[in-house]
This record gives sequence, C-alpha cells and structure tokens, in this order.
Amino acid sequence: MDLFSVLLLAIIFISLSLGFIFHRHKPQIPGNLPPGKTGLPFIGESLEFLSTGRKGYPEKFIYDRMAKYSSKVFKTSLLGESAAVFCGAAGNKFLFSNENKLVQAWWPSSVDKIFPSSLQTSSKEESKKMRKLLPGFMKPEALQRYIGIMDTIAQRHMESDWDNKQEVTVFPLAKMYTFWLACRLFLSIEDPEHVAKFADPFNVLASGIISIPINLPGTPFNRAIKASNLIRKDLRAIIKQRKLDLAENKASPTQDILSYMLLTTDDNGQHMNEMDIADKILGLLIGGHDTASAAITFVVKYLAELPEVYNEVLKEQMEIAKSKAPGELLNWEDIQKMRYSWNVACEVMRLAPPLQGAFREAINDFIFAGFSIPKGWKLYWSANSTHRNPECFPEPEKFDPSRFDGAGPAPYTFVPFGGGPRMCPGKEYARLEILVFMHNLVRRFKWEKLLPNEKIIVDPMPIPAKGLPVRLQHHKR
Repeated sequence: MDLFSVLLLAIIFISLSLGFIFHRHKPQIPGNLPPGKTGLPFIGESLEFLSTGRKGYPEKFIYDRMAKYSSKVFKTSLLGESAAVFCGAAGNKFLFSNENKLVQAWWPSSVDKIFPSSLQTSSKEESKKMRKLLPGFMKPEALQRYIGIMDTIAQRHMESDWDNKQEVTVFPLAKMYTFWLACRLFLSIEDPEHVAKFADPFNVLASGIISIPINLPGTPFNRAIKASNLIRKDLRAIIKQRKLDLAENKASPTQDILSYMLLTTDDNGQHMNEMDIADKILGLLIGGHDTASAAITFVVKYLAELPEVYNEVLKEQMEIAKSKAPGELLNWEDIQKMRYSWNVACEVMRLAPPLQGAFREAINDFIFAGFSIPKGWKLYWSANSTHRNPECFPEPEKFDPSRFDGAGPAPYTFVPFGGGPRMCPGKEYARLEILVFMHNLVRRFKWEKLLPNEKIIVDPMPIPAKGLPVRLQHHKR
C-alpha cells in the first residue's frame, strides 16, 4: 500500500471519529439550505474535489452537482468547512459585487500555516495590506517600463534553454521564465544560478498551498511548510543585504518592490519588519509566476494542435518584429498591436483556467437563488461553471479566439483573473509576460507535441502530466 493510501485511510478514520464525537453537539442550521451532500465528516467531499482535478476533469465535480442539485448553487463540505458552490454568471456577479458587504476573502487553514505572518494576523488582513502596496507597481503605466526587461529576459531564456535544442519539455521551462521575471522585477535577482536555487522549493510550496492540512511527513502540506521556511530564510538574507545597500546608496529606492517595501511606512510611520516583508515577497513570487507559467504552457499546447491559429499569431508577431530596428526591445506600442495573440491567450485561459476558482466567506446570513446561506459558511466560485457552459460560450469545447473580438464575452462569464474588488492585481503583469513570451517563441520556432494524448491534471493548476514535451522546428533566419 502506497503512502497516499495509508494517509487516506488514516484521514478517514480520524474524520469518522471526529464526526462521531462532534455530531451530537453540532447545532442545526435553520433555513432553506442549498441542495447537496456534505460527504464524510471533517474531510467532506474534499478528496473528490481534489481527485477529479488530478484525473484531469476539474469541471466534473462542479457539473455533476449542478445537474443533480441546482445550476445556481449547491452545498458541500470542502477542506473541513461547510461550503456553498456558486455557479454561473449570476453566482459570479453576486459574489464579486458583494465583496465586504455579504462576503469576504477566505483561505483554507493550510494557507495561514504555510504563510504564517510575523504579525500574527490572518491571510485576509495581509492581503488587504498587499493590495494597498501593489497598485504602484502593477498598473499599466508602471508596467510599461518593465517591458524591455521582460523582453531581455525572454531572449536570454530562449538562448539558454530553447535554442540549439531539438526537443524540450515546456512546463518546467515556462516556470523558469516566469520565475526569472518575478525574481528580477521583485528582487533584482538576475543570476540564473541564483534563480534556479529558489525555483525547486517554490515548486514544492505551490503544490501544497491548496491541500488537506495534514502535517505528517511526506504529505504535500508538510513539504510545503518546509519549503516556505527554507525560502523565507533565503529571503531574509536578501532583505538584510538590501537594507545595507540602500543605506550606502548602492541600491535604488525605486528599483523593485523589495526596495519599495523597505522604505514604505504605515499610517503610524512604522516600517515593515524583515519577516513581514519576507512573507509578502514570498506570496508575490508565488502569485507572480505560477499561474502565468500554466497559461504559457497551454498556449504552447494549443498552438501545436492548431496550425491555423499558430500561423495567425506568427503573422502578427513577425509584422511587429519587422517594424523594429536590430536589437531594439519590445515596448508598450508593440504590446498593443498583439490583439490576436491576446485573444488566443484568453481562449486558452477559458479552456484551461490557471485559477480554477477561489473561496469567500459569508459575513452575514443572506438569500441567494431562493436558498439560505448561513453566516460563516465558505463560498466557492468556479471558473469552469461559466467557461465551459454552452449558455455562456456556444460550442464551449471549440477553440475560437474570435469570442474575444469587440466587447468580448458577457460580463461575469470569463473570469480567469476573478472579478470585482478582488480581481487579480497582477492581471496586466500576466498579460505582458505571456505576450512577450509568445513573441519570442513563435519568431524562433514551430513545434509539435511528442505525446499527442498527454493527460492534463489539475494540482492545483492545470498542467500536462508529463510537462508537455515538444519537438522544435527552428525557423530559417
């Protein structure tokens, strides 16, 4: 019996025991609750929720229950919490437009344990602080000055990891590219060896963020905690050195997010402490590379499968390349010309959303679609409840970039970055790094998949099971 099976049996045994102990004392919640079932005590339907993703069908958990119970909302139990899953554009609109009125952000306990704030505040409070810090760096005007840096790093990445290769595995390389960018733009780390040293523990950390919080040796959760402690130690050394460099004018106050955090004070004139900054940089590095690397990998996958789409992207990117002087880097005007390429990237994110969904928490009792949602319940929205819904996207399995022409999809149907006040603040940053990558890749290569029927798994983001190995065909210069 493998380790996973042993752990699964242990979890079920503990869960049943806890359920027997607490069942008699659990208060009955009044009202017309959404239809659905809550599964096993404590773990609820978490295993099925996670396992359908690992089997490559994350939408199955949602659509099976929409068909059986309600197309608007159904109840379940996820990650140890009573939960309601909101479905469709109406569900998205309700959650996104009632932020901090009826609902608020919520993360599983695994997140607070992996990212323990040095100030002993919750992930929710830390997230609010981060959202105040980020606009100066993530708004389009600020990002314009990063495009040349992104292009330089993309070119270096192609030269070191793609050129002179006949075959490559895409997903690890996409992660290296996005992580290299994040290290450069957030910490001013450019040395590939230093970046590579960080990359492995970050991958371990990313796999354990949304996991059942069982802290036993060998579990994803346990490995993620160890990885976060290792990275935090390295970050503190970088922060200490940057403090010295700023004091001696060897570093610029505006060179990256780290300098900005070290010099910014709160409402009381206090600077953030080193551990607090390390935690925030840690969260930024995760958010700054993981979802984008999944999106880039699927762009490569679909361009391999759809030569007519590839040809249109190539045509658009070559026109931009021909307008540049030798050695001239991409700029904001070039990015704005990549309309078809961005439509392609959006259609990729519709079919393989890097962010599968997110949690909220009910801060008041309320009614939705005729059902009572009690205060304290956890709420989940799923991108797939609209992205693959024929009512929102006709012929949802068909790859069609023209869906994003003109005004694009109806509001609240296309949600790879979330929506409302909590829409991903890095949306524009992600757009730039994806488009800069596409520009540098298609100008150099055409490619074909080496595993035509490679399975897709979701853990917690969609990834090809073998990392998407491809055979490269170099363009003649």
